[in-house]
Amino acid sequence: MNVTLHVWRQKQGAGKGRMVRYEARNVSEDMSFLEMLDVVNEELIEKGEEPIAFDHDCREGICGMCGFMINGVAHGPVPGTTVCELHMRHFKDGDDLYIEPWRARAFPVIKDLVVNRSAFDRIIAAGGYISVSTGSAPDGNAIPVPKEKAERAMDAAACIGCGACVAACPNAAAALFTGAKITHLAMLPQGAPERPQRALKMVLQMKEEMFGHCTNIGECEAVCPKQISIEVIARMNHDFIRASWSEREAPYRADQPAGEPSAGGCQ
Repeated sequence: MNVTLHVWRQKQGAGKGRMVRYEARNVSEDMSFLEMLDVVNEELIEKGEEPIAFDHDCREGICGMCGFMINGVAHGPVPGTTVCELHMRHFKDGDDLYIEPWRARAFPVIKDLVVNRSAFDRIIAAGGYISVSTGSAPDGNAIPVPKEKAERAMDAAACIGCGACVAACPNAAAALFTGAKITHLAMLPQGAPERPQRALKMVLQMKEEMFGHCTNIGECEAVCPKQISIEVIARMNHDFIRASWSEREAPYRADQPAGEPSAGGCQ
């Protein structure tokens, strides 16, 4: 099969970019999208031209490194799929494919299809961890966890931080990513002691990174390769509001134990 690629080329973040047309010929339908780009790059290198820069690593849909827009859809037309798992058989011979990087203020372009997603790292560093000293590893059955909560925690923990949710959101919000990282710890007993402060710190860091506000459009859920539900956004908002009210009332409730929301908080 033959396809025509219109690829965003930008030498550096501060420079101007433009769409450049390439012909990908004799493409096997069994190739992944990234393998197709590898073949195109090999031809460009043979011609002495600059290859197309794009992020990739494991190519198994696990690491979250790869990601760009294909015909205006993050990760392409197949739901629940990363670019590295997307195969050329999902396209037709003669198709025109428009390939662009994630578009968000918080994800500045480094080169071509590569963007800087370190804002996600800073959100995690703000509170996406458990710092409570637990000593040696406890027995797996020592702390009972209800099945429903365990499943919700695992569903949220599936987030690979690819950034598709931000790219698809008209507001460039990072609510699905942040909500997933907050939820998967909040559902487990080990994450309970730091739950209020975790929500406060991570949401405030998300705002500091200049992501947009979530308006519950749902595009993030539609393009998420791990199909994480926007329910995590509601849980994040719940924890953030409750923790915010607890912080406000703390000076007036000296008898209240640290970390416990007051009766006047968001219930």
